[in-house]
Parts: sequence; C-alpha cells; structure tokens
Amino acid sequence: MSQRDYYEVLGVSRDAGGADIKSAYRKLAMKYHPDRNKEDGAADKFKEATEAYGILSDAEKRQRYDQFGHAGVQSGPGGGPGFNPQDIFSQFGDIFGGGRGGGGSIFDQLFGGGGGGSPNGPRQGRSLRAAVEITLHEVLNGAERTLKLTREVSCQSCHGSGAAAGSKAQTCSTCGGHGQVQQQQGFFAVRTACPQCHGEGQIITKPCGSCRGQGRTKAKNEITVKIPAGIDDGQQIRLSGQGEAGFKGGPAGDLFVEVQVRALDGFQRDGRDLYTEVPVSWPAATLGDKVIIKTLDGETRLSIPAGSPTGKLFPLKGHGLPSIRGRGRGDLLVRIWIEVPTKLGREEKSIVKKLHEIDRARKDSRK
Repeated sequence: MSQRDYYEVLGVSRDAGGADIKSAYRKLAMKYHPDRNKEDGAADKFKEATEAYGILSDAEKRQRYDQFGHAGVQSGPGGGPGFNPQDIFSQFGDIFGGGRGGGGSIFDQLFGGGGGGSPNGPRQGRSLRAAVEITLHEVLNGAERTLKLTREVSCQSCHGSGAAAGSKAQTCSTCGGHGQVQQQQGFFAVRTACPQCHGEGQIITKPCGSCRGQGRTKAKNEITVKIPAGIDDGQQIRLSGQGEAGFKGGPAGDLFVEVQVRALDGFQRDGRDLYTEVPVSWPAATLGDKVIIKTLDGETRLSIPAGSPTGKLFPLKGHGLPSIRGRGRGDLLVRIWIEVPTKLGREEKSIVKKLHEIDRARKDSRK
C-alpha cells in the first residue's frame, strides 16, 4: 500500500521551517496519542505522524526525501537510515511521559520495541500537568505556589515490586519472561503481548495487600513551585521526577506547571516592556505639564513637553519587567491621549471660542 506524503501527514507546506514542523507534529501527537484517544485508527495516525516528523525534522533525511521520496529514507539496502522513534519521544517528554529511558510502553506497542530494552523492563512513570495563576506584580518579584496533587507513588509495603512480603514475582513460563509471544500467520511472524502475563514477563502469585500487585498506590502530596521573576504567560516550569512513580524501578515522570499571568487593568505587556495610557488635558498638552503615572513600583511623575500630540510615547526606563535570565528590567512606555471636554462653562466656552478665532485668523493670513 502506498504511503502518504509526509508533508500532507503533518499538514505543512514543503517549504515549512523546523519550528512549524515541530508545532504541527505536537498538535497531532496530542490529538492522537493512544493514551488520550481510544478511537479506531488513532494509534495508526499517531504512528504515521511520528514517522513523518522523524524524517522532516532531520535536515539530511528531509533532503533525501525531497529528492527520492519514501525510497530515499527507507532503512536497509538502497535507502538511507530511517527514523528512530526513541529519539523523537525523548524530545517530547511532556506528551509521552517517557523522555528518559526510551519511550516506554507507547514505543513498544507501536514500533515493536527494540530501541530501549525489553518491553517488560523498567519504565518511566506518567508525567503530570498543572497550571498556576500569578499577577504582574509577582512577575516582577517572583512567587511561590503550593500544589495539591493526587498521584501514583511507589508502594511502601512492597517497595514497588507488587509482591507480598516474603515472596517475589515468578518468570512467566509461557513467554520465558519476554512479555511477548510470536505467532505465525502465513508468511508473517507477528509478536503480541503474552496472554498469560499480559506483557509483564512475570507473574505475581502472592500480590501485595496494599497495592494489590500493582506496585503503586495513590497518595496526596503538596509540592511547592518556585516561579522565577520575569516569567511569561504560558511558559512551563518542569519539575523533574515529580510526576507519577515509574514501573519496575523505572524513574518517575515529570511535573509540568504552566504559568498563567493575570492581566492587570491599565497595563499591556510586550516581553519585558509594559504599556499604559494616561489622559492629558488639551491645555496641559499645549503648554506642557507634569502628570502622575502608576507603575508596578508605585507612582512617579512624568514631564509632558509643550505641544505633545495624542499617541506620543514616553519611555520610563527600568519601570518594566525583569528578564527571566536576570538581565535588568524593561521599560514602561506611557502613551498620552488628549481629553476633549464634553461640557464647558460659559467662561470656558468663551475662551475656547476666542482661541479658535485666533487660530482661524492665523491660518487665513498664510493663504
């Protein structure tokens, strides 16, 4: 059966850049990940997208594919080396929860293992996601948040083995501990999960009473997250090893905390810089004046030169936000707009009318 064009699979143009290809693959992986999408065909679409990304994200393989098509990137004689799903999974730990140790069960189920040890060996635990909200003032100074999580942890009674005290798991006699059995179907040999041990390679005859042989139990924990000053809206903080416990001695997953920055009335953010607007009366803008400006640090005075028009920007150096890398602060840019009064008293109206007459006479004299 003919293979689909890799660019078509990811939904990108043939001149797409690396960032666009990575973004397109991330969206498809999130949508069709077998742990998230149980619909028929989702696993095949996930595998297809992973294969396409493995080729198009590598400059050399992409060049061969553009020149020779699928034949140029097939493994074996006549073609270059194909893609390694393990390398891809390690780049997207927040999706696969298997960045360390080679892709875990998803790798084994979809690509047949062979890239990171036996399928019934140690596997990394699932990564978790959480979100916290902070204010612009906390972006300025940094913050802390305490998260309350319920997650799978290693069973304290059996230390993660799943077996009751004084006993241990036995090697499965059906698969010899491999976790897979081979079935011959015509000319093809198909490897499937062992029906006796369900792919584990071992059978627990006396399961632990605390975890019922699972090796993990649910527990509630509190985790303190330190949020650095200068963090941007939507950025993630990765807490290594703070996800769910691994399987059979494998490492724990990670915790990804997305930071959401609450909007503050009167301020707009652009990286390290902030923007704000202040109203200025027509006489003040015409003659010049000083106005009070609210900043994240408090109040300060800004001098408005005579003849300043609506929309003019005045930078207040160092009154913006810090860089997350600690390289000073940005600016607060103040945009002025001229207030036009809607109601005037008799004296005010008379003065404005006189000014209008003077202005019109000056313009007439220039003709």
